[in-house]
Amino acid sequence: MKNLASQIHAFGKALMMPISVIAAAGIFLGLAAAMQNPAVTGDAFANMQVPQLIIGFIRKVAAALFANLPVFFAVASAIGLARAEKPTAAFAAVIGYISMNVGINATLAAKGLNALTTTPAALQQAGLDQTTAMMTSAEYINMLGIFTYNMSVLGGVIAGLITVALHNRFYTQQLPTAISFFGGRRFVPIVTVVVLPLIGVLLALIWPTIGQGIAWVGQMIGKSGQYGAFLLGTGERLLIPTGLHHILNETVRFTPIGGMATVDGQTVVGALNIFNSSLTHPGAIPDDTVRSATQFLAQGKIPVMMFGLPAAALAIYHTARPEHKQRVKALVLAGALTSFTTGITEPLEFCFIFVSPVLYILHALLTGLSFMLMSMLHLMIGNVQGGAIDLVVFGILGGSKTHWWWTVALGVIYVPIYYYGFRFVITRMRVETPGRESDEEPQTAQVAADERTRVIISGLGGEANIEDVDCCFTRLRVRVKKMNEVVDQTLLTTGANGVNRVSDHDVQVIYGPQVEKIANEVKSALGVA
Repeated sequence: MKNLASQIHAFGKALMMPISVIAAAGIFLGLAAAMQNPAVTGDAFANMQVPQLIIGFIRKVAAALFANLPVFFAVASAIGLARAEKPTAAFAAVIGYISMNVGINATLAAKGLNALTTTPAALQQAGLDQTTAMMTSAEYINMLGIFTYNMSVLGGVIAGLITVALHNRFYTQQLPTAISFFGGRRFVPIVTVVVLPLIGVLLALIWPTIGQGIAWVGQMIGKSGQYGAFLLGTGERLLIPTGLHHILNETVRFTPIGGMATVDGQTVVGALNIFNSSLTHPGAIPDDTVRSATQFLAQGKIPVMMFGLPAAALAIYHTARPEHKQRVKALVLAGALTSFTTGITEPLEFCFIFVSPVLYILHALLTGLSFMLMSMLHLMIGNVQGGAIDLVVFGILGGSKTHWWWTVALGVIYVPIYYYGFRFVITRMRVETPGRESDEEPQTAQVAADERTRVIISGLGGEANIEDVDCCFTRLRVRVKKMNEVVDQTLLTTGANGVNRVSDHDVQVIYGPQVEKIANEVKSALGVA
């Protein structure tokens, strides 16, 4: 069970690779959409040929990225879970994804199903009514030139997980001398080509049932309206300490649970996919459909990330002991600016979620309430982060139809709620937020920057205790041999906001946005490529 927990955390970390690319591409796409909107730039700019050609090119690049998301998730899943030889696992994942879809294609062909026989017109001629024909046709897609089931990102994840399981089993496989050339890592793509088409055949037989189940869950959430948004917002925050919030988010963003829409005869599934498709294909998706999708995206986060958490940071600073205020000021100011600008909140959240369940639950419920209210007020702001960048690019520049001003209005209301709510709980319940630690506890003086890497390695039990080092947006994720050799107090002296032990061998050290640089420095010191 503990090994399973470790694998789940590794999987959640792996999902961050494609998500970071999508978030950046989404910002460029949002800017491009705004620059092609005459209401924003004026008719003169909208009619200038060269700038519009460049903007159109940006749209096409972004659209190509979004269209091939399943491949990216297949590769990311394999890289994140491969024990070694990660490039081989990534290469095999691409082969595995293609091979799996070939297996699905062959099974569909045996049933007489292909791109021609599954068009809405062909299905209507076969006796289906118009609505049923369109819904049935939407179940299929051409992916990388292969006619297959429309499994979206889930198909890529399935291919990646099965491929990496084969990789971890066979990347050291030795073969008889006569064919030894095909052993080891070369054996992985070979066994992948053999196994994944069979997986595709199996998927083709059971996918209709799986798809119906996912669609049913999506319909239930859709019928729940703003209450579904409340549950998502609250649940995501509650899962932050475990790192499993990524999996919850990706389920809504890239599966039918987050909604379904049709663009150019192709079905788009998932809240984020729908929103991005609305940017790449202006006017192709009704605004009401886009709003239904964005209730699960950035709009519910903006009042919390831009206004609520910075107010909570101020409360933490004001309730710190006078002798510690200077130290706390530097800590919470950095966290507040990061939250306000980018929507990355963990440096601030880890200041209180482990020391006060009350503050933790209050924050989660207020986040869920924000999601629900933004849904009720019919906002239409997408992307994934929820900071000022998303508000400006996808809200203000998106025009009046986004109803962006409600995020600011709720944010203004959230400032006193978060400030006085946090201050009341901290003082009344004597919560030991930064600067209020017990007098007998040793204070964590910060080490010099040139000593940080050495101290991090020491705090993790030394070089011999470290098996693997990686990172996501905010956390240094380390696999260690012996957890009892990890010293939290030592790690906290390196600028960490918290230490989270997620299994017997996996520890996460929360640094914030600078974690990428820290991870690279640690890897270099360890001699890890």
